[in-house]
Amino acid sequence: MEANNNLISIDAIMDAKFGAVGTPERDAFRKEAHTYCMGQLIHDARKEEKITQQELASRINADKSYISKIEKGVIEPSVGTFYRIIDALGMRIDIVKPVY
Repeated sequence: MEANNNLISIDAIMDAKFGAVGTPERDAFRKEAHTYCMGQLIHDARKEEKITQQELASRINADKSYISKIEKGVIEPSVGTFYRIIDALGMRIDIVKPVY
């Protein structure tokens, strides 16, 4: 089997762009990525339920702009607010212990 010298490690790319694992820069990137993913999850679920940001905001007693910021990944809701949003969208969260 021949070695392919054109391959680049994704770890090396991530380290170069966002800092090494365990650095404040990499931790900040992970937090930002999680916030963005949470926003996308909420956006997609809201669209699937065919409700507006205003309607979702009303269901959880918040402002439309707050929902917009969450969906864009600008802010991360508190755990309590996240649970209220999930409930308002007819979803549920299962917390399970991983099996090793």
